[in-house]
Amino acid sequence: MVPDPAAPALVPPALLSERRRPVKGGHSPVLSAVLSGGLDIAVSMLRSLGAMTPAARLAASADLLDRILAGEPAERVLTRWARMSRHAGSGDRAAVRDIVYSALRRRRSAAWVGGSETGRGLVLGLLRIEGTDPRPLMTGMGHALPPPAPGEEGLPLAAAPRAVRLDLPDWLLPRFERSLGPATDAVCESLRHRAPVFLRVNSRRGTRDQARAALRRDDIGTEPHPTVPTALIVVSGARRVDRSEAYRSGLVELQDASSQEAVLRLPLHDGMRVLDLCAGGGGKTLAMGARARLHLHAHDIDPGRMADLPARAARAGLAVRPCADPAAAAPYDLVLVDAPCSGSGTWRRTPEAKWRLSEERLSALTALQDDLLHQAADLVAEGGDPCLCHLFHPAGRGGRTGCRLSGASSGLVGARQARSAPGRAS
Repeated sequence: MVPDPAAPALVPPALLSERRRPVKGGHSPVLSAVLSGGLDIAVSMLRSLGAMTPAARLAASADLLDRILAGEPAERVLTRWARMSRHAGSGDRAAVRDIVYSALRRRRSAAWVGGSETGRGLVLGLLRIEGTDPRPLMTGMGHALPPPAPGEEGLPLAAAPRAVRLDLPDWLLPRFERSLGPATDAVCESLRHRAPVFLRVNSRRGTRDQARAALRRDDIGTEPHPTVPTALIVVSGARRVDRSEAYRSGLVELQDASSQEAVLRLPLHDGMRVLDLCAGGGGKTLAMGARARLHLHAHDIDPGRMADLPARAARAGLAVRPCADPAAAAPYDLVLVDAPCSGSGTWRRTPEAKWRLSEERLSALTALQDDLLHQAADLVAEGGDPCLCHLFHPAGRGGRTGCRLSGASSGLVGARQARSAPGRAS
C-alpha cells in the first residue's frame, strides 16, 4: 500500500459549491432544456444534479454520521437515507456519501479539530482541515446546521497525539510501526483518502492495451498500474465500469491491485488442482484461473458469499467448482487461504471497520488463521503450498515459518505449515 498522490480532497470543493451555473446564452443547462421543450430531459438533469444546497448536504451528513457513530453500519444508513430522501438527486447522494466516508476515514483528526466526536463535530473538523470557513455553510437557516458555538473551537491538529494525527486507534499504532517501520506514516496517510478503483485484465479475453481501448469506447479512462502488469487504475468514468462492454464480456474485473499482485506471485502452472479455501466472492479464484489452465475449486464457510461466482466465472470463460466439503476433493496442489483478518486492506472503502477492530478481535482472528492453516495443510498434496494473506507479521507463531510475498506496503504475507518432511514456502 502506498500513498495516493492523486487522492481527492476530504470534502471535494465541487460538493461545497452551487450546482447550477450560467452557460452560454445566460441560461442554466436545466432551463435551456425546458425552453427547448425537453421537460423530461430537464427533470432527469435536476435529479442528477440534486436539489440540496451544500449546507443541506453537510447537515444530512452530520445526521447520518451520528447514526453510524451510534453503531449502525454505514452502508445500511446511507442506503436507507437515499431511499427515503426523494428530494435528493444522484449528485446529492454521491456528495453526502463522499462527506460521510471522508469523515469516517479521518474520524480522530476531524473530531480533534472539530471539537467533538459527533456527526456535527466531524463535519466541522473536515471543513477546518480543508481550510474552508464553516460559517457560510453553518448558518442555521433552512436546512443548514447551526453556526459554530463557543466551545466548538477544537484544537490544532499539530498539537494532537501521533495516533490522532494518523487516524489510528491508540492500540494499533505500535503494531503498525512494528509491521511497517518507516512506511507507517505513508500507509496511514493513504488510509485517510478514498481508494482508487482498480481493474484486473483477464488475459484469457485480451491484453491490457485492448482492455484500455475497449473501456475508452465507453468513456472510461484508465492508466496502467506501474508495478502490477494485470492492473489498470481507473482515472475517469468509474461509475460506468459495471455497464461497460469490457466488463460485461469478462475482459476486465474489479479487483484491488494488491490482490492481483498476490495471485501473480503464486507458483501456478497448467493442470494444477487449486482450492480457494476462503473464496468469498471469488475474485482471487478467477485471477488464478486467468493465469493458467487449472482445476479450480472454491469454498467459503458462508456459501452465500459465493452466490455470484458461477456467473462471474462464466463471464470470465472459466469453470469453477464450488465445494461444500473441500476435503472430499483433496489433495490439492495449492490452497489459497485469504483468511478472515483485520480487514486493513479494505479500510479506505469501509473505514468504520478500522474503528470497530479491537485487540481482542484481532487475537481471535489470528487464532482462526492458525486453525485455517492447519486445515489447509491437511488438504495440500506433499510439496504443495498453503498461502495466507494479512498485514501484521506472523512472528511468534509456533510451528510456522513465513515469508513476505511482497513489500510491507502491500501487506501480504505468505506462510506455510511446518511439516516433518521438508517443504517450501510460497
